[in-house]
Amino acid sequence: MNRIQLTKCEAEVMAIVWREGQATVPQVLAAIDRDLAYTTVMTTMNILEEKKIVRRGEKVGRAFSYLPLVSREEVRHGMVQELAEQLFGGSVRSLVLSLVNSEKITAEDLSAMAEAADELEKS
Repeated sequence: MNRIQLTKCEAEVMAIVWREGQATVPQVLAAIDRDLAYTTVMTTMNILEEKKIVRRGEKVGRAFSYLPLVSREEVRHGMVQELAEQLFGGSVRSLVLSLVNSEKITAEDLSAMAEAADELEKS
């Protein structure tokens, strides 16, 4: 399976497509948290379509809708693997330890990680 990589802009657009189930360029523009040109979002949708991450759906008014072809989890998995390879020599352990040692981790995060580790050991 190919690893799916997204740029920051592609990830912002996909977050809206995933949340809504499908979205048009005007819907993305209305929902996104920063000023982007219509053509920027349209170009991003075209790139996502070329990458087979979305597919063009039916017209809604004058704009096509776009539907996701991959899940958020598929993208997360691929990008985490890529991050581990690029920055940690492929070591997931080093990636996780780096996260654990970061200043932003909370006791709740550590508890969730411990629970996930326990579940993994059981299976």
